[in-house]
This record gives sequence, structure tokens and C-alpha cells, in this order.
Amino acid sequence: MELTIRHIQEEDNPAIAIVIRSVLEEYGVNKPGTVYTDPTTDKLYELFKQPKSRYWVIECNQEILGGGGIFPTKGLVPNCIELVKLYLSKEARGVGLGKMLMQKCIDEATSLGYAQLYLESLPELDSAIGLYEKLGFTSLEVPLGESGHFACDIWMVKDL
Repeated sequence: MELTIRHIQEEDNPAIAIVIRSVLEEYGVNKPGTVYTDPTTDKLYELFKQPKSRYWVIECNQEILGGGGIFPTKGLVPNCIELVKLYLSKEARGVGLGKMLMQKCIDEATSLGYAQLYLESLPELDSAIGLYEKLGFTSLEVPLGESGHFACDIWMVKDL
């Protein structure tokens, strides 16, 4: 088994979009106001060409198992970047890959000079929320920035 975490490539777009949407379907949150209907979900390679944004995929034996990244979402407070589109296929969960991917995002945000990492989630994704809490994220009462994901009602931030 050869596991690789690497920057997204254009040919990864269809596979990572399938992973993201299948996770949302699995948890019953495949609805408007989430990345499920976000048109950028099909064009992550292009989206993450924006300066100070990064997206990584986890690949095993040439199969995309998931991915996640950081993005300078419009409207965030200065020195804050958003943890975005972090999803793992069912078979990739529970073995530490999510934590590994999140740590990569945290380290990169820190190296880019950000002071805070923000995220949005949903109550149905409770196992992910538990991981966020273990990694030092705390809950917010209101959203930051303008992600457009109006269905998300859990907002968290971590000081870097």
C-alpha cells in the first residue's frame, strides 16, 4: 500500500468531487448551501490556483481517498484563513488520515503567516467535529467570512 499526500492536479477534479459528494450523501447533508451544490467542488484544481490557497489529496494505489485545504475566503478577519473541503472516503476514515491532513493544513497556514484557522461544518459530521476539538478548535456563535455555505451552522476557529 503506497499512501501519498500531494497537491491537487487537474486530473484529480472528478475523483475528489465524487468523494466529497458521496460523504455528504452518506451523512444525509447533500443539500443546497453546502459544498454539495457549490460549483467550485467540480473545479478544485482551478480554485486552488488562487494565491495563499492550498489543496492536498490523499492517494493510495492511484486512488483518491480524500482531500482538504486552506483558502483565503472573502470577508474573513485579517490573518485568518479557512480550512475547506476536507473530506475522506468511508474506507479512509478512522486510521489517522484526517488528522494528518488537518495537521498539514495547520502547518501550511502557520507557514503562510496566518494567525487563525476557521472552519464551517454541520452537526451530522460529528466525528469530524470531535477531531476539530481535539486539535484545538473552539466554537463560535456566528460565521466569519462569506463562504456562501448558508446550510453550515457550526463555526469554529483555532489560534495558530
